[in-house]
Amino acid sequence: MNTGTRQHHRAPRATASPVAVIDLSESELAESYELPGGEHAPDDQALEILTEQADEFTCSSCFFIRHRSQLAKQSKNLMYCRDCEG
Repeated sequence: MNTGTRQHHRAPRATASPVAVIDLSESELAESYELPGGEHAPDDQALEILTEQADEFTCSSCFFIRHRSQLAKQSKNLMYCRDCEG
C-alpha cells in the first residue's frame, strides 16, 4: 500500500522547429572504411597516361579508345566502333 503523494509531470511543449543533429564521429568513422576494390594507388606511384596508339581510334559516338579491329564505320574523319554501329 502506497501512502505517498503522486506528482504528475507533463512534458514541455515544443515551440521551436525540430533540429537535425549530425553525429560527426559516425561520419568520420564511415570515411575510414575501405571498401573492397576501392583501393587507391599510393601517391608515390606515378600513373602513366598513354596517347592514342597507331592501331587505335577514338569512337565518334562513345569516345572510347578502341583497337582498329573494333572499327565498324568510317566516314570522312569520323570513326565508329562496333558497339555504337551494332
